[in-house]
Amino acid sequence: MRWVGQTIFFIDFEGSLASGILEYGVATLRDGRIVEAKTRLCRATGRVRPEDTAVHGLRKSDVAAQAPLADDWEYFAGLRERGPFAAHYAQAENSLIKSVWPYPRRTADFARPGEHAADWGPWIDTGRLYAQLYPQVPSGKLEELVAAGGLQPQLDTLAAAYCPPTRRHYHAALYDALAGALLLARLAAEPAVADKSMGWLLAMSTLNPAKRDALQQKELF
Repeated sequence: MRWVGQTIFFIDFEGSLASGILEYGVATLRDGRIVEAKTRLCRATGRVRPEDTAVHGLRKSDVAAQAPLADDWEYFAGLRERGPFAAHYAQAENSLIKSVWPYPRRTADFARPGEHAADWGPWIDTGRLYAQLYPQVPSGKLEELVAAGGLQPQLDTLAAAYCPPTRRHYHAALYDALAGALLLARLAAEPAVADKSMGWLLAMSTLNPAKRDALQQKELF
């Protein structure tokens, strides 16, 4: 199955292991297009450091009245049952979601058709994909990749439609999720990439040789 035909959930979290997740953004891709988006603030579970606030703009008082991310178990577990997760440099998102829920429910393994797994990954990682597919781009930063791809006008339009007015900037969760989703949608418009399988996309999203070999091995059978 071509990866473009699979529903994918592009996720971004703002926060840290110290503070907990303070905000999430989820952009849903279907057939290579962004079709849905969701975001909310989440109550801190620890100290919000000033240096973190300087990046994402959120203070503990900004999220004090919100429910913690843990209340959204059914939402995230349900997403994982429907499709793989994606992020830009996904290790951070994987670590943060596992700090709340170590495992999702057992679901179909989208990297290995016919098999099942209880893991939030493997993740589609646009940071790793773009580094390999477009090595001529000097930076892997989300903002610079969006600019290099001429995607900023599209991102601004999507942000106006989906993001809260005060969170239409980089290092706001849904804004970053939409930016990453646009990068993935751009790959879906490249015929040589769009024709690849989900297993190939996931294998290309990891630099770990053992994990890549395991994913590629499944492609042979």
